[in-house]
Amino acid sequence: MRIWSLHPKYLDAKGLVALWRETLLAKNVLEGQTKAYSNHPQLDRFKKSNDPIRSIHYYLGVVWQEANARGYKFDSRKYKNLELIKKIKLNTGQIEFEKEHLLKKLRLRDEIKYAELWSLESVEIHPLFNQIEGGIEEWEKI
Repeated sequence: MRIWSLHPKYLDAKGLVALWRETLLAKNVLEGQTKAYSNHPQLDRFKKSNDPIRSIHYYLGVVWQEANARGYKFDSRKYKNLELIKKIKLNTGQIEFEKEHLLKKLRLRDEIKYAELWSLESVEIHPLFNQIEGGIEEWEKI
């Protein structure tokens, strides 16, 4: 499971679809609808937020907006359109780690997205997160 901290606009088609599916699974875990992946490290940051359910729904809303802008037909009934109450802190080291990780995937799957991301000095993160100084997050599996 990979729930990207980077803005979903950097993902290729395959990555965006996978993100949608994996985040829906994460939502089901947080809402107690499944026990699968309940201890997955990618969920820790949501679990530690002030409101895990609101956070995951907000996250999904941004992913849906990106998919919709690309003309994809993701089901908007799968999440609640909720406003964000408080952002989740995210270390700069995590952002850099994910950028490099995504570049490796894009290099194999989508030359245009790869070139676009590779050329950027800095990247936008998902609006759920607030960038702070620090290393790779402790929940990240390296």
